[in-house]
Amino acid sequence: MLSLGVATFSSCDDRLDLLPQDQIAADLAFVDERSARGSLMGAYSRMQDLEVFGSMPAVINEYMSDNVNFAGSFVTLQDINNYVTRADNGTVEGIWRDHYRVFLAANAVIANTPNVEDIGFTDEEKNQVVAEAKFVRAITYFQLVNLFAHTYTFDNGAGLGVPVVTEPFTGEVTLPARSTVAEVYAQIIKDLDEASTYLSTSTDPQLATLGAADALRSRVYLYMGDWAKANQYADAVIANKGYVLATDFTFFGDKNTAEHIFNLQNSATDNGATGSGGWASYYNAATDGGRGDAPIAQAFIDAYDATDLRYTSLIQEDKVDAQGQPATFTAKFPDGVTDADNAPLLRLTEVHLNKAEALAELNGVNQASLDIINDLRERAGLSLLALSDFADKAAFIDAILEERRKELAFEGHRRPDLLRKGKDLRAGNPDAAYGANKTILPIPQDEMDINPSLVQNDGY
Repeated sequence: MLSLGVATFSSCDDRLDLLPQDQIAADLAFVDERSARGSLMGAYSRMQDLEVFGSMPAVINEYMSDNVNFAGSFVTLQDINNYVTRADNGTVEGIWRDHYRVFLAANAVIANTPNVEDIGFTDEEKNQVVAEAKFVRAITYFQLVNLFAHTYTFDNGAGLGVPVVTEPFTGEVTLPARSTVAEVYAQIIKDLDEASTYLSTSTDPQLATLGAADALRSRVYLYMGDWAKANQYADAVIANKGYVLATDFTFFGDKNTAEHIFNLQNSATDNGATGSGGWASYYNAATDGGRGDAPIAQAFIDAYDATDLRYTSLIQEDKVDAQGQPATFTAKFPDGVTDADNAPLLRLTEVHLNKAEALAELNGVNQASLDIINDLRERAGLSLLALSDFADKAAFIDAILEERRKELAFEGHRRPDLLRKGKDLRAGNPDAAYGANKTILPIPQDEMDINPSLVQNDGY
């Protein structure tokens, strides 16, 4: 298959050395239903890794933009924050490596599950297992390509994305080139389309379901600027009465609610935390079990209305950051002791916002989008807006983006939202300007050294 940080070569004889999880042959790992489902759970588990959906990429997406500051002592994270990242950045290497470990785990499930011979394991059940693995692969590729490549709307997907790998590792190392962003998106959509035929129609947020696939398709098409399809798949989710907008802001932490569409599960003994932390480690002060690395930026605090419940009910005030300075933190991830907070990867609120934005792009200032925004503002304890409050379509879309910023803050949306709309990540910083080289991460130097097929991002 390929290297991509998952396998290494011995310098003495160029022998391929596999990690333990890669040494299990398919004929041993997929012998019956139990082993196939266990392999699927292994793919879900890989998603929990710190460098995947265990918080690191989401935190980077927040502090590379204007929602939070980075006050921590990790040099690799400081470099990303300061737009001086190098290709040998250890954090970047870890993000790349661990995403591809998810892909290889999912690929093994997709390739081998249909061939399992177990009289009690029906074709329908096999198809669902494969479908869940395709969803896992799709959402993980979506995160990776938006970290290491310019957005689809930058050049209509023509730029280089990341290598698309859809085959399981068989022991043979290959060296794939980078696919274009459009090709990566096409694979994501293909996976979601194929998975949707077999995914469960349950609204259980602990599993990949049809609702989760539709929610992700709505996001993918929104990022592509395909407003009609973004709206179409948003409608498919909203029409499912098993999903219900929360009436307040108490649904974070370890809860699973009707607000959640796909909520990656963590527990005190099964989470993405390592020596370098998890969600609460970054977003909590030391007095609350965290490190105080990612306090809310003052400019973002100032952007909230004083009565906005999205602020007043979701903050920790009078704290200090990792540098000992007065700071305010989000309270969305309260468990700094055991890191049992779930990762809210897809929520109904986002889907409604997708629809509002898509309709505004299609129809300009319109009542349907305004109704969505006013529903969310009412939940936040704010006054309602009128169509006459907006001078034009651009002002209306900016207002929707600001509501999106406040609703989805600290969950990893801010950087890609700004970039897909052609906006700078930080005002007054040319290195953070839309299209600037270091608004995206470098291809890790280790991968460049191993794989001559790879092309580095500009500026690295």
